[in-house]
Amino acid sequence: MNTQLSRPGFSFSKIAAALSCVLSISVFADDSIEVIEVQGHTQNNHQLVGSADSLLSDLGVDFSAAGGVSNLPVMNGMMGDRVKVLVDGADVTAACANQMNPPLSYVSANQISSYSVVAGVSPVSSGGDNIAGVIRVNTIALEFSDTDSLNWRAGYVTAQYKSVNDSQAYGLGASLTSKQFSLSYQGSFEDANSYDDGHGDRVLDTLYRVQNHALTGAVRDNKQQLVVKLSHQKIPYQGFPNQYMDMTDNTSYGLVAQYQRELTDSHLHVQVNYHDVKHEMGFFSAEKTGMMPMNTDAKDYSYQIHWRTDLTKQSSLMLGQEYYNYRIDDWWPAVAGSMMMGPNEYININGGKRDRLGAFAEYQNQVNQAWWLSAGVRVEQVTTNTGDVQAYNEGGMGRMGSMMHMSKTDAQAAMEFNQLDRKRDDTLVDMSLLARYQLTNNDELQFGLARKNRAPNLYERYSWGVGTMATTMIGWFGDGNGYIGNPDLEAETAHTLSASYTKLAKDDSWQITANIWYTQVSDYIDAEVTKSFNRTDMAHTERNILTFTNLDATLYGAKLAGLVELHNSKQAGKWQLKGSLTSSHGERDDSNEDLYQIMPLNTKLSVEHEYKGWQNALSWQWVDSKTNVDERRLENKTDSYQLLAISSQKTWQNLTFKLAITNLLDEYYQQPLGGVSIANYKQDMSKGFEQLAGQGRSYNASISYRF
Repeated sequence: MNTQLSRPGFSFSKIAAALSCVLSISVFADDSIEVIEVQGHTQNNHQLVGSADSLLSDLGVDFSAAGGVSNLPVMNGMMGDRVKVLVDGADVTAACANQMNPPLSYVSANQISSYSVVAGVSPVSSGGDNIAGVIRVNTIALEFSDTDSLNWRAGYVTAQYKSVNDSQAYGLGASLTSKQFSLSYQGSFEDANSYDDGHGDRVLDTLYRVQNHALTGAVRDNKQQLVVKLSHQKIPYQGFPNQYMDMTDNTSYGLVAQYQRELTDSHLHVQVNYHDVKHEMGFFSAEKTGMMPMNTDAKDYSYQIHWRTDLTKQSSLMLGQEYYNYRIDDWWPAVAGSMMMGPNEYININGGKRDRLGAFAEYQNQVNQAWWLSAGVRVEQVTTNTGDVQAYNEGGMGRMGSMMHMSKTDAQAAMEFNQLDRKRDDTLVDMSLLARYQLTNNDELQFGLARKNRAPNLYERYSWGVGTMATTMIGWFGDGNGYIGNPDLEAETAHTLSASYTKLAKDDSWQITANIWYTQVSDYIDAEVTKSFNRTDMAHTERNILTFTNLDATLYGAKLAGLVELHNSKQAGKWQLKGSLTSSHGERDDSNEDLYQIMPLNTKLSVEHEYKGWQNALSWQWVDSKTNVDERRLENKTDSYQLLAISSQKTWQNLTFKLAITNLLDEYYQQPLGGVSIANYKQDMSKGFEQLAGQGRSYNASISYRF
């Protein structure tokens, strides 16, 4: 029942294939609901090991710097929980006050079979509780054979090395199949030191080690299919240069069960998810020292029931009911002999709860050969709550509080917090309208209008500490500031309008796509300065403590992408030129002040060549200087920069070998979305909070063998 509507003369399959590695807008069928999105497919996913950032960057996703395992995605100028990331349809919450374990950190690139990005106007069936867009990453790619007996299907082994951080990564996969049964394993391991910047200096505290494992089994007959995936991740350590803490352990176990059944003129999809994580923060390296443990235990439970039926040959209706249950405990053990971190353990979130109950209806109709429409409504009830909390020291200010002359201590803040009625309910109503108009066989217009909502996360709402040490442990922004929660935060409501135009050459030799978008957000969760602190007597080491607050904000931008076939012959192979240009802006409505971490104007160009098993590419990226910064967060300005990269890949039957040089000219640059280097600051406070530098030149090699 998963049919895709098509029209003569306009080849969407060719568009998707051509734009799988550049920013663009294309049509992608997902649960038979066609939406405006960009999408990619990793036909040779076994050749990549490590972070999935590079795959999604090719589809226009920016990233706010975090750890080496996975950064935080940024879409249309918005980051964090505003971007919904679904791995195999599962909605996993970042269980950390610094979001050190975001959903993308639980999957390695070699495990990914397909991925898609819906920026801004996403249909209600793609998921709620987000305002920036939806990223879908799929690792379940089932294969079956023609025999009744279970036999070996395929396997691979991959090894990868990067000189910039001495990274060694390995991937392994294997599968057994029959007509009715499929069993596969995907695993990865990576170990990396801290990387060097363009000056040859080490960027402190960027080292990490990680392993991921996934075992997937499926059974089917002519009408139904059941899939069960078990996953496990172990991160013994991971440095976070722009946070005051590091990760000293992240151990997780997950289960995804999917059931599908074909009915008469309809399709049923049921999914159940479970994810358990034990997360610890502290210090493990001389590159950033300290003594303070922080522990987090969290669990995600959820189910989704989706039913789609064909109303006519041209129209269908999808109904869905979903439930998400999140539980978290966040506590900081006392440090023996410490005047500030004791004698009690600090209870940050005690039995935190975040429940979402939602339902949606989505209708699509191929009105005629020119017009296609989709409309949907989604309603969610979000309930949050948490138990009583406790400060390190219940009897007084504590050393840091006295030193900073705080008007309120953590002990007082805990007492006031415990007296509150902390239960909060948010009703979210999402609506989406998507339209596509076929001007000619080679010209298409697409429009999208959406109202989307996001309820505050538990840290935005329930981080109660007010002291310098406590507040600087809260925040996923990498800015060196401290944050205080606000139980009275309202849910964010975003109204987004987007439009795109695609022109395709009659002979498919070139294509261009232009996209513009505009978002107005009511009750945008930002922050206001409450007080400041300074650990030295130098002005450039001052930081702020901010309280989460609601305000109105406006974000808008434009994207231009295209490709052209330069040459194609048996003698010289296929040559293509691809490019994209992106501009975005975000500001507060009340003051026209800039929002935090908005990516400056940037462009990408690449020349790609394919010939008899060879794949070669030369790419250039230019990023403009960042001058629009958030003064409240003391955001740094950055200079413009450009990066060159070159790669060459050769495949001999089942063996693939790849060589690449990134940052070919070894240019020094500071990441516009990198935040500040707290690791450098702790080594030498006289330098203040410098912007985090990017990676210098790296010589990369990988070899992969399928068997």
